[in-house]
Formats: sequence, C-alpha cells, structure tokens
Amino acid sequence: MISPTLPAELKAALDGKLVGFSRSDAARRAERISNSYRSGGGSSTITSDADALAYALARMPATYAAVAASLNALTGIVPDLAPDSLLDVGAGPGTASWAAAETFPSLGSFTLLDANDSLRRLGLELARDSARLEDLRYLPGEARETVAAAEPADLMIASYLIGELGASEQRALADAMWAKTRHALVVIEPGTPAGYARILALRGQLISAGAHVAAPCPHDKACPLTAPDWCHFSQRLPRSQAHRQLKGAEVPFEDEKFSYVALTRAPVAARLSRVLAPPDIGKAEITAKLCTCDGLATAKVPRRDKAAYAAARRWRWGDAIMAEN
Repeated sequence: MISPTLPAELKAALDGKLVGFSRSDAARRAERISNSYRSGGGSSTITSDADALAYALARMPATYAAVAASLNALTGIVPDLAPDSLLDVGAGPGTASWAAAETFPSLGSFTLLDANDSLRRLGLELARDSARLEDLRYLPGEARETVAAAEPADLMIASYLIGELGASEQRALADAMWAKTRHALVVIEPGTPAGYARILALRGQLISAGAHVAAPCPHDKACPLTAPDWCHFSQRLPRSQAHRQLKGAEVPFEDEKFSYVALTRAPVAARLSRVLAPPDIGKAEITAKLCTCDGLATAKVPRRDKAAYAAARRWRWGDAIMAEN
C-alpha cells in the first residue's frame, strides 16, 4: 500500500514552484477555480500558468490521496496486477500518474490526456526531473476523441473528470476508455450523491460490456444501497503550512470524500466484504456496516470473542475484510 501523502519528489517540485509566488494571489485564484468546478465549468477558468499552479497547490494533495486509496483497494484485491503502460485521462497536472507510479513499479510508459494547455505545461515541469516518470508524454484534446485515438494501455485512470461531461458524453467516454483498457480501469469522482450516481452508471454500463468489479464492490451485481444512502469513502491527509494558508484552514488535516470503481478484464478471485462506514466500537461489541457478495450486512463482533474483537478494532471505513455475512 502507498501513502496518501504526496511523494517527496513531487512535493519538492511543487515547493520549488512556490518561490516568489504570492500565497494570497494563489488563494484567490484557487477559490475562483474551485467555484468553477462546483458549478460545472471544469478547468475552463484555468487560463494561465499561475492559475494552474494555484489549482495544483489546492487540489493535488487531496486528489492524490483519493487516487492512492483507490489504487490501494485495487491492489488489495488483485495483488499480482503489474501494468507496463498507463493512460491517465483528464490528467490535469499529472496527479494520478504520480500515484500510479508509486503503486506499480512495473509501469514504464505514462500517457496523460488533458485539453488544458496550462495544466499540461505544469505537469511536464513537475515531472521534468523525475527518473520514475521519465517516459511521460501529454496528448492534447477532448477526452473521448483523444482516448479513441490513443494506443491501448494496461491501466486506465480517470480521476475527477466525468462530472465535467454531460450524460451522453459520459457514456461515450466510458465505452472509449474500456475499449482501450487491457487490464484495469479506475474511475474516481467526488464522494457526493451525484458523484456516486455517475460511478454507478458507469459501473453498470461497463459490467454489461464484460467488465468485472474489483473494488469497492465484492460482486458484479446491482448496488444494494438505496437513497438517501450512497457509497463513498474518506481519506485523511495532512495539510502543509502552505496548504493551510492557501485554503484558509486552521486544522492540520483534510478529509477527502470520494467515490470510485475499479474494473478488470479478468474475473476477480478474491471476494472480500467492504466496510461501508466507520465501525461503531462499543463496550460490548463492534458493529460494522458491510457490503458482501450477498448484499448489505451488519457485522456484530462481541467483546467476549477476544481474537475477533481485536481484529475488528482494526477495521476502517473502506477496508476489504474477511467477515461472516
């Protein structure tokens, strides 16, 4: 498993870009860009190198943490996955590619797709001195057309992208990505009901096309959750002083909520239950909400069963576990 914090090499590259960069100006730019994303404008307001850097400083840590958690979940179920090539769709400054490089030492080829000139320039600059990302290239253009024209890749990642697209574009992109995926596709969205709905629609569409769910679901069946409940997870990450200043935050950590799905070409051998919420640790027992191969279940582990209770105390929201249904 990889850490949710930015690799030292990437953090150093970002810190180097901060020299002479006004924190107050970066904060204003980041807020404007964030508002654009929330209103569906996507990266359209990133029109300069300063905008791109402000966006990266504000969002790279949390995006990296969510991608890292999603890839950790994938490798926990498919531990022998060893991709050689990556296609990072809607790559922005390359956040997911850095997480994939940390997760998979086997990766040798990194192809990043993004339509924004400023984000592409920043991504290339951040990776310029990285021996790990030496074979990295960006392809410009809109997501679906660029994916359709790209070479197939062993691993495909699309993080925080499909929410920028209309419903028909989402379906077309899902088909295009799956067509170019040799082994595994990972899609990450914000951990909101709307983000979960997009993940759920893509999941169903690609299961119909022959995909198998590796994570978070322990099955390829319909999601057993019903509204207002939704499947999402949380990854805590530390905030640097610069990050706190940029976001106007006082607490030294951030909790990134995200929804995701990891799909594979080959059927999944391991079918582990998934912890869907923080377990309730009581004096008499531990209670946990699980998604199992048979649907939703509530695990209750009594304190008198000392070994099982000790194991259950280590369960965390999002973990894949062996548990009785």
